Amino acid sequence: MDFIYMTEEGYKKLSEEISKLESVDRPEVIQEIAEAREKGDLSENAEYSAAKEKQAVLEDKIAQLRMQLANARILDTANIDTSKVGILSRVTLTNMKNKQQRVFTIVSDTESDNKAGKIGISTPIAKGLLGKKPGDICEIEVPAGVLTFRIDEINI
Repeated sequence: MDFIYMTEEGYKKLSEEISKLESVDRPEVIQEIAEAREKGDLSENAEYSAAKEKQAVLEDKIAQLRMQLANARILDTANIDTSKVGILSRVTLTNMKNKQQRVFTIVSDTESDNKAGKIGISTPIAKGLLGKKPGDICEIEVPAGVLTFRIDEINI
């Protein structure tokens, strides 16, 4: 698996999510299994089967998140080059069609949050902006067509 670059905040959130799954959700599922087991014949016990399935899904999710955490590399904002767009860049753009300005921060895919203006590095817009400099005009192909942006500013 490749490295997953993330902010310190993203790393902390991921750690907290794993901790919650292991300390809260896992014991709840174990309790559900125990309660279902007490109801008798396991071969025809739908509650037991559902609880075991829930446990398998939970354990798979924990394993996936642990793998992400193991492959995580925390980015140091002091070393970010603001002369061109890269991960953790906060980019101010102007849509050349409607002249609206937008601000995006390019983050790892695990930290993306469109409502907060954080777009994952593998999204079409982020890919189209990577390596570009202020003043550059970018034509970016998205599912809805082609968008044309001017990069106005890059910072952190």
